[in-house]
Order: sequence, then structure tokens, then C-alpha cells
Amino acid sequence: MTGAEDGGATVAANPVALYERAARLYDRLSKTAPADGNPVAERLRRSVLRPLNDALGAGTPAAAADTSCPSLLELARAATQLRAAGGASPPLIEATAALQDLACRDAEAESPEALRAALAELRGLQADLEATVGPAPDGPYLTTNVEELRDWLGCAVQARPQMALCRCGASSIKPFCDGTHAEIGFKDAKSPDRVPDRRDTYVGQQLTILDNRGICQHSGFCTDRLATVFRAREEPFVHPSGGRMDEIIRAVRDCPSGALSYAVDGVEARDEVDHHGLREPAIEITKDGPYRVTGSIPLVQSDGTPVPRDEGVSLEHYALCRCGQSQNKPFCSGMHWYVEFHDPVADPDATPSMFEWAGGLPALTRMTRLFYEKHVPADPLLAPLFADMSADHPERVARWLGEVFGGPPAYSENHGGYPRMLSQHIGKNLKEDWRRRWVELLLLSAREAGLPNDPEFRSAFQSYIEWGSRLAVENSQTNAHPPQQMPMPRWDWTTAAGPPGARISALAPPEHRPDTPIVLPGADEPLSYDKHIKQLFRAQDRNSMRFAFDLWSYDDVSAHSTAIYERIDNGSMPCDRKWPAERIAVFKRWIDAGAPH
Repeated sequence: MTGAEDGGATVAANPVALYERAARLYDRLSKTAPADGNPVAERLRRSVLRPLNDALGAGTPAAAADTSCPSLLELARAATQLRAAGGASPPLIEATAALQDLACRDAEAESPEALRAALAELRGLQADLEATVGPAPDGPYLTTNVEELRDWLGCAVQARPQMALCRCGASSIKPFCDGTHAEIGFKDAKSPDRVPDRRDTYVGQQLTILDNRGICQHSGFCTDRLATVFRAREEPFVHPSGGRMDEIIRAVRDCPSGALSYAVDGVEARDEVDHHGLREPAIEITKDGPYRVTGSIPLVQSDGTPVPRDEGVSLEHYALCRCGQSQNKPFCSGMHWYVEFHDPVADPDATPSMFEWAGGLPALTRMTRLFYEKHVPADPLLAPLFADMSADHPERVARWLGEVFGGPPAYSENHGGYPRMLSQHIGKNLKEDWRRRWVELLLLSAREAGLPNDPEFRSAFQSYIEWGSRLAVENSQTNAHPPQQMPMPRWDWTTAAGPPGARISALAPPEHRPDTPIVLPGADEPLSYDKHIKQLFRAQDRNSMRFAFDLWSYDDVSAHSTAIYERIDNGSMPCDRKWPAERIAVFKRWIDAGAPH
């Protein structure tokens, strides 16, 4: 680990000792830095020593005589103890956040176990602190005990117990702060040209819409999805009788800034708008845009009092500026559009997965919610089938699709993977006309949800929807015998379901499913492709992979042996069941032996 070996020693928990020990580690790292500098030392200077110096002020007392050099984890432990004691100043909290991040990065480089241990210790030290977000004066968002941090695709970002999230827009390690705000002179004052704080009331036939333009972040969720009610660049902005009641309520609840609400018979439905008690505290880092905060995380000033809010806005969800240019700091005012704020792209030449191209889990969830909340209940064929679905059914289907299209294994980890999905269809006797309507309305929902409309995506997306829905119908018949342990399907830009015969039909009688006996080689027997490897692949395995290579060809299998091994080892090939461990071991032995013919 960077710095001294950490054997559980504790740096004295006072600001002066913390500063002096951090300076000592900085000096050591700087002296041994390569020609292009040491990034850890630079982070210590900009995000630890600078704010600690600000916290101590000019009258810094003499440091302790101890001259030992601590580790990053020791420093993070001491800073967290100071933070947890109460009354910590924003500069001290900022330094604590930087030290926790540095210590966790250092532990992660050592091993996953070391990272888990470091996180657990730091969480324990500040466990008594309330979960909050606090905009530091002219500095970052100091985020305490918020465990769920997600990127724009809905994928988890490893949160630290104490974080400093960039809000000047210029950090090189977004979303985390690297101290750049202090160097560029970032200021968090509100602009006198901001939209004024005023709550407007629009009375309609079924409900009243309440709107405060002063807090709007201009995400376009309302205008893009319900343009008959929310009309961009028109006055009045809201036409409260221009849509169905359920559509208006959905649009109001989806407003990420908290500007919108509604009332029925003169009584505001604030708890319903705010998903009261339904969402865990979370922060979403949107693509090239603000932080979206949900789950009633208090937004507090340096003295612990609430940040002043505009009239009538939500306290459960709000959007915070991330580009540094908002006219209504700390809240987003949509300026990221005008200043063309963009996050760095890790690899601009990389081909995005279908999951990424679709917009990730938020986009897929938007689609499935429209499908199950709007279109299914209105359809006489499908409404009875889903009348008793669970409340989180749209989210489950979105996670399934996300995993199929190359996203994180959220469905497998949370809901049981393929066996769980299969269990939802067995014995249901689904009919073809139901399937056709399901596909038709899901594709309509995809258009309404704003999923990409390019031919490449739509072709690949629709091909899976058609394939998967037909498989669901087949598996649901009373005489079906589908394999129980198939791996999750994987769909990408080149995926094909395979030619006829590439898989065993669930409707084929069991006696028509011969499985040729395989004789495995002895432990010391020399291996060859012709005798030992070719027999491992069935005819349907060969057919399913013909689009890429021929599993009964030595040249093809030897050329692609590593990729084939990865797929049989993770269970994604063959498509109907995972190989037994002893067969996988034989294939690995053959590769290690140089793939003999």
C-alpha cells in the first residue's frame, strides 16, 4: 500500500497532526516521483493539504515530534475520526473525502478483500452521521453516508462513506473532486438573471398542475413525453386538460428537478408525487448533465441547516448543477446544454454495447413502465394476463433486457437469472395473438420512451424481442420440456439466434433428444482434437455457431480456442446448458498442450 505499511496504527486525531502527517507522506511521494509526477502526491497537495491548511488558518500550532510516515489508510482513518466527532468544517470534510478515496483506490489495487475491509472500517467510523449532501462554499458537494451512486446507465459507481463530488465541472476525476475549483476560482453565487422563484397553478378538468419554473432543470422529460400538456416555448407552459390523468401524473412524478406537483380537488398530492417511502437514497450522475438526487437525502448548508428551496418544490428529489455554470446554484438550471458540458469519453473508438446505446437501465425502465403502466392496462388482450403482476414488474423486465443487451447482471443477481424467468412462463399456455400484441406494444413503448431509432439498433432490438417472445410461447405450452438451467441470452450487434436446428425445441419429445455418450481421456492420456475435442460439440452446438466458425473444424476451433473456452467456462456456450466441469477441464488441457491436432 502507498506510504508506510498499515498495521492498525492510528494517526493522532487532531487537525494539526493530520496536516503534518499528510505533508510528510506528500514529501516522500514527491521525492520518489517519476518524471511525469506522482498522481497520489498531486491529489494530496490539491485535495488534502490545501483544504486542511484552510481549515487550520494562519495560526497553525507546532506539530508533534513524531516523524514517522503514515499510510493512506491511516490518514483516512484519522480524518474520518475527526469528521465523525461532529462540528467538522467543510475544508476538513473535503480533505476527509479525498483521503478516503485515495485509501480506497490504494486498497483496491491491492485486492478486492482489502477494498472491502477499508470501506467497512471507514463506514463504521462515521456510521452515526446522517446521510446528507452539503454544498461546500465555492467548493464540491460533500456527500455523507450515501451508499448508492449510479452512472447514467444505471450501473453502480463505488461510493465512499465520505465523498466530495465535483460541481465546478472541471475535475479530471469526475464525479469526484480533485481540487480544481480552488485553482479556477469557482464561485457558487446565484445569478441575478435566474428564473424567479414563483409557483404557478393550472386548473384542469381532472386535476390541478403546480409548477415552479424557478427550479426547473429543463430535462425535457415532460415536454418530450407529453407535449400536449407541457408545451416548450409557449405561454402558458402548462395546458392541464391536454392529456389523460394517468399520463399527467406519470409526467409530474418523473420530473427530476422537483418543480412539478399536482392537486386533486384542491388538495396537493405531495407524498404521491415524491414516491414517499418508495426510493432508497441515491445519486445518479447523468450523462453530460446534473446529479439527480432521490430518496429524501437532506440538502444542508455548512452549519447543518437546510439549503433554502424555492416555493413548493420537492424535498424527496432534486437536481444539482454539475457543470459549474448554473444560474441557480446549487440547483441545475439547464446551463449544461448551453455551455456544451461533456464528460470525458474513456475510449471514443470503442463500439458501445446495445445496453449503452439504448441509454442503459434508465431508458429501458422508462420503456417498460410505459408498456406496463399505459399500454397493457388499455389492451383487452393483455390486460387480463398482467392484472396481478408485482409492483416492480417493469423494473424486473428492464433488468432482464439490460443484462441480455450487455449490461450488468442485475437480473441474475437480484431475481434468479434464466431459471426464474423460465418459471414465469411454464404452464401459462401463451397464445400467438397475445405474443404479437406484446411485441407490437413493446415496440411502440420503445418509440415513446425515446430509445434510439437508428436502423442498426432497431433491427437488433426487434430481433431479440421477436426471438425471445416466440421462445416464451413455446416454453409455456403444457407439453413443453424446456431446459431448466440455460444461461442468460446475450444479444449484441451481430447476434443471431442460429439456423433451424441450432437448439433443441422445448416441444420436442424427450426421447428425440439423444445425447451421444462422450468418453473422456485419462488424466495422463495425450490429447488430440479429432479424438477428444470434436466429440464435445453436438450438431446443434455446431449449427448455433456457424455464423462465426465451425466447431467441427480443427482450424476454426484452434484459432478461436481462447474465446470458446471463455464461453464454455462462463456458461454462455452451448446455449441450453453449461458443460460439466470435467469437460471444461479437458478443453483447457487441450489448449495448454498447444491445441494438438
